[in-house]
Amino acid sequence: MRSDTPNDPFALGLAALAATLGDERRAKRFLDLTGIDVEELRQRAGDPSLLVALLLFLEGHEPDLVAVAQAIAIEPKALVAARHQLEQEGEDQ
Repeated sequence: MRSDTPNDPFALGLAALAATLGDERRAKRFLDLTGIDVEELRQRAGDPSLLVALLLFLEGHEPDLVAVAQAIAIEPKALVAARHQLEQEGEDQ
């Protein structure tokens, strides 16, 4: 279930996506590593599986995880927890 609270994993994932795309170097790396193009990204921005992929991408390079967490004013562990919750929600469906 999604809510509009700051701890909502979907909202955190979207905020992390926006922060990632706001950094040209990080955005390019994410798109290159995932093979997603800009059009697909636009179409799938609200897809929890895309947000999980983004959060895994950030977890794979701690400096990016920390930078994005700082950009959206949360602890890095909150992004990791958000990924776990999004994955769990995907399994429950």
